[in-house]
Amino acid sequence: MRKNRLLTAFSFLVFMFMFIPLAIIIVTSFGEGSTIEFPIKGFTLKWYGNIFASRTFVSGFTLSLQIGLAATILALIIGIPAAYALSRSEVPGKSRIKSFFLSPTIVPGVVVGYSLYQFIVVSLGIEVYSGLLLGHFLISVPYVIRVVGSSLEQFDFSIEEVAWTLGCGKLKAFMKVVLPNLTSAIFAAFMLAFINSFNNIPVSMFLSGPGVRTLPAALMNYIEYYYDPTVSAVSVLLMAGTVVLMFLIEKTMGISAVNK
Repeated sequence: MRKNRLLTAFSFLVFMFMFIPLAIIIVTSFGEGSTIEFPIKGFTLKWYGNIFASRTFVSGFTLSLQIGLAATILALIIGIPAAYALSRSEVPGKSRIKSFFLSPTIVPGVVVGYSLYQFIVVSLGIEVYSGLLLGHFLISVPYVIRVVGSSLEQFDFSIEEVAWTLGCGKLKAFMKVVLPNLTSAIFAAFMLAFINSFNNIPVSMFLSGPGVRTLPAALMNYIEYYYDPTVSAVSVLLMAGTVVLMFLIEKTMGISAVNK
């Protein structure tokens, strides 16, 4: 009984340690002061208005949305067949291949960002927008392979084999039998990869250039010169968007399945 109480108290402290800073950010976004302060003096929504009045934040949001959607769609196009091939084939070094595909999620973000900068910008000389898209695509693919691959491990491939025996070609069987059973996994993979791309900072910072800056990168640049509650307001909107997307993932597939 005593151990349970200690565990409950420890869990509560961890919970508070994680969420109190977020609560402070939410509160400071409504402060009237010209700088971020807590507790706040007065209540106002003008900092949220500043977000939409700022050309930097609006263009950053638009670019983040474009890059996030494009990179995620490309990741799905490449990642779904890759996950299927890894699940169906018994190739030598299969576990190593999986580890290679998942490496961007293991290596620290700064290292990934710098490596992609050296490869995409310095070595290949790709233009900024295309390089940024390629970088976000590379960090999105592992999430697609992980989520879709997890769902394929629970799929009964004998159903697909039955379709083959009934005269259905392999591509047609995949499109009509396998793919419909992966709908929730694909949707969850899309959401997870999009969140990761949209909120990514290291890769965006290294691959950004003049006139090409995502919202997180624009926010980091803004903090260098200003410290008003607009920063908190942007953070609150990003948190709200992430919570909504994670809620959709939970309702479609479940967080426990994504974490497998």
